[in-house]
Amino acid sequence: MEYQEAKDKFISTWGSLGSLWGINKAMAQIQALLFISTKPLSMEEIMEDLKISRGNTSMNLRQLMDWGIVTKTLVAGERKEFFTTEKDVQELARIIAVERSRREIKPVVKVLNDVSSITDDGTAKTKELIKQTKALHELTETMDVMINKLVNQKQNWITKSLLKLFK
Repeated sequence: MEYQEAKDKFISTWGSLGSLWGINKAMAQIQALLFISTKPLSMEEIMEDLKISRGNTSMNLRQLMDWGIVTKTLVAGERKEFFTTEKDVQELARIIAVERSRREIKPVVKVLNDVSSITDDGTAKTKELIKQTKALHELTETMDVMINKLVNQKQNWITKSLLKLFK
């Protein structure tokens, strides 16, 4: 397989996987392109390489920056904005885990806490709702604590954390 074919296959596959992780295909493809790039890329270079519109590129770059995955970079002698992504796979996974916790898990924990704290009126339906939502709240909160412990490990947090679990 030649470089261009391998590059296209990687970007396409990463884009498809993005939807499984809760991000759109173009967003994942932009991150994949930046991930394998040897230099910062301008918006125009990203648009040309991925064959996507300026609006789509701009919107997805903003979202990637909001996630903390992509950053703007200054290139000496250039007026255009250039973009890079985290190159360390472990750090990239850590950033994504922290952001997903903030965006997805913490709001669910709050809702489950609110719902499980309703007044018990003595009916079987209310007791069951309280029981089940408390159980889900505890599980979700435990998962969030575990994720936070994992991501707060130093270098190679995934490997070190998994090894600790199996010792």
